[in-house]
Amino acid sequence: MGVDRISGGYVNLDNASPVLVTVAFVKRYVALEGGDGSGKSTIAAALSARLEALGNDVIVVREPGGTQVGEAIRGLLLDSEKLDDWAEVFLFAAQRAELAREVIVPALEAGGWVISDRTYYSSIAYQGRGRGLGEERVRHINEVGLDGVVPDWVFVLDVDPVSALARQHDPDRIGKQGVEFQEAVRASYIALADTDDKVSIVDGNRTVEEIVDLIVEAVS
Repeated sequence: MGVDRISGGYVNLDNASPVLVTVAFVKRYVALEGGDGSGKSTIAAALSARLEALGNDVIVVREPGGTQVGEAIRGLLLDSEKLDDWAEVFLFAAQRAELAREVIVPALEAGGWVISDRTYYSSIAYQGRGRGLGEERVRHINEVGLDGVVPDWVFVLDVDPVSALARQHDPDRIGKQGVEFQEAVRASYIALADTDDKVSIVDGNRTVEEIVDLIVEAVS
């Protein structure tokens, strides 16, 4: 598969604050999504290098993490032996809100690009469908906290879960959930591409250069 859709934009701009309207006009916020082992971190680094070579200021952020608070929450989310499913949802949402306000908004307002290794679309797929908590419920919780600071483009790196999980060197708590869980996550991403104009599916088996070419073409 190649890129299915190219689109972008912010929601509820009629009621947005002046700061969020300013951010929305920038349209330089790119999110990379996909199952565990799909290659998001590799593509984030390569895309950042390409955009910088074109003369842009770029920051790469990761979720969970990216701030002092976020990195502390990352440890709870990924290293805990057990965590309540709804606690997982709210911890992800909390670190995400902190990252948006502390890092992403300032970068966009300064005219730079933001490349995010995961966003709240991960929670929609992982907790919403993978955990069976409800995709729309999880989306709503996150969008309230983000208050309009959402990506313009979401590129899902699609890789067969069996192959993707085999790529992992040291899986975290969520990465150990197994193939059935990852299949549910993948199904959620594919469904999102059918209903959300921001979401595009990219064949994660393409070369890094090919994937970066597709993304740069889409956001240019």
